[in-house]
Amino acid sequence: MKKYLIASSLLLALGACSESEDHASSYSASAVSAPVKTYSAEAFFNTTSFAPASSAGFSFSPDGKSILVTSDESGVFNSYAVNAETGERTQLTASRSSSNFGLTYFPGDARMLFTADGGGDELNHIWVRELDGSIRDLTATEKTKASFAGWSANKSEFYISTNERDARAFDLYAYKADGYTRRMVFENTDALALSGGSRDGRWLALTKSRTSADSNVYLVDLEKGGVPKLVTEHTGNIAYGSYGFTPDSEWLILSTNEHGEFNQAWAYNMLDGRMAEYATADWDISFVGFSKTGKYKYVGVNADAQTELAITEMATGKAVTMPAPDGNVSGLRFTPDDSQVAFMLASDTSPSDLYTVKLGTDISAKRLTTALNPEINQADLVASTVIRYDSFDGTKIPSILYRPKGASADAKVPAVVLVHGGPGGQTRRGYRAMVQHLVNHGYAVLGANNRGSSGYGKTFNHMDDKRHGEGDLQDIIMGRKYLESLDWIDGDKVGIMGGSYGGYMVAAALAFEPEAFEVGVNIFGVTNWVRTLKSIPPWWESFRESLYDEMGDPATDEERHRRISPLFHTEHINKPLLVIQGANDPRVLQVESDELVAKVKANGVPVEYILFPDEGHGFRVKANRIIASDAYITFLDQYLKGAK
Repeated sequence: MKKYLIASSLLLALGACSESEDHASSYSASAVSAPVKTYSAEAFFNTTSFAPASSAGFSFSPDGKSILVTSDESGVFNSYAVNAETGERTQLTASRSSSNFGLTYFPGDARMLFTADGGGDELNHIWVRELDGSIRDLTATEKTKASFAGWSANKSEFYISTNERDARAFDLYAYKADGYTRRMVFENTDALALSGGSRDGRWLALTKSRTSADSNVYLVDLEKGGVPKLVTEHTGNIAYGSYGFTPDSEWLILSTNEHGEFNQAWAYNMLDGRMAEYATADWDISFVGFSKTGKYKYVGVNADAQTELAITEMATGKAVTMPAPDGNVSGLRFTPDDSQVAFMLASDTSPSDLYTVKLGTDISAKRLTTALNPEINQADLVASTVIRYDSFDGTKIPSILYRPKGASADAKVPAVVLVHGGPGGQTRRGYRAMVQHLVNHGYAVLGANNRGSSGYGKTFNHMDDKRHGEGDLQDIIMGRKYLESLDWIDGDKVGIMGGSYGGYMVAAALAFEPEAFEVGVNIFGVTNWVRTLKSIPPWWESFRESLYDEMGDPATDEERHRRISPLFHTEHINKPLLVIQGANDPRVLQVESDELVAKVKANGVPVEYILFPDEGHGFRVKANRIIASDAYITFLDQYLKGAK
């Protein structure tokens, strides 16, 4: 939910190069008269999905001969070793129900750490896979959430943060690589958010969100008592965060929007407090990182809903050219000797695939995987276009538009406005099986980045603060108006769908603007803000204050929360509704969807409800994703495409 909530788990994106366009005329060349084969949901989801670096480790083995990845080719996410020369995959974990995600090889052997929760409940534990293939839970305390936090400089220990002492706070422990005995490194009595440690093991960076627009970074010197020290003293609303430490452990790379609309990277010297500009762009700096030996640095920029990557040789400042096809690079990882780099590359029509590049004088790239189901002809898939449309007050709304092949003024198609999660998320370019399935079956899709979305500057990002269900909802409705202006869209057949906060927008549109859309698809959407804000998980304590600053404190703002909650206004819903929910969701509780479905059914309105007993906030089991995507098409075919 919000930018900070999403940062902990939700999900981030990939895409291909494009130019922003403001006018519908730019699409005239994309219509295709040749027939396009349609594919089933099973065909689209039999494409292999590799877990993003935000949720999995993705690293080279100590000898550089294999790469640890996480994919769903077994039906749920499991860990695999990919041969760095041949691409051959060896399965390392064999879960059949709950997904798990590989984290790291051990520096000296083929043991591996991975993380798994209980069917989507987000109570992740850290497990070790031994050399004989047996597994062991290193964080077996009940009701515990744990995260891997890196290796010590000499590789004799690894770090894990857990909230076993206090559900609201994550303490840091060092585990011996041999024997797994542990010691507490840092007791997090202030419930700050751990965000990284220096390679020499001396420094920790922690963050604290004071409001949705104002946050700080603290530095802990473990050699001098381990007391957090504020290093981002400031006045006014400035967002500070941490990208990590330089390889020499002398500088902390901060993110800050103090100097403009977008996040920039600034370096803070731990010993003398100097601050220096490190990396800037006309968009947000997404990440800053360094290779194993420190020979290279890399910087990612979120440029108009796609990632631009720059790799630089530290000693010379020389840029490294990546000899790979156009697309979004993610999950950059170097071999221990920095002779080779691995990464994932994706585009709108191609899922993430694993590539390696050998560095040095003879730079060459090798593709190790082909994730797209061979049954699908990539030429049948559709690349998106970045567009902008005017909202009710003239605000430009940046969006991602997919046009079905064959759509024209003589062959108009129905459309769906797709709303991202958050609030504060961003619809980005990149492959999404669900979206391609919709487009392949004749639905235009507009991924609208309403006010409050990230990626377009701090002013735009905070335009929805304590105004949810108001201007942001009108932005989505104006998305429908934009679609109606396109001569290849059937303006009488436009629906709305979305997940999490996007699901809230679906229910809000149907309840507060009941004639705005013909149908709605609500995927684990918030419907009762009063209950949701009172039931947030305890491990969100580090950003509870900022969440309440943006959404409103349930102790003092309940009247507004009731006013914007669709569950209290369901008598106005008169359009067909499909609801999808995971029973284990700790963010949007099942009761939210149960009650919405019951109340809308009481109106005599067609309602369909799918409840997955083994899912949480986001669906990880491939069979469930197929069921959900099939349900979207069946529902839309009946109530939108088939509507008179």
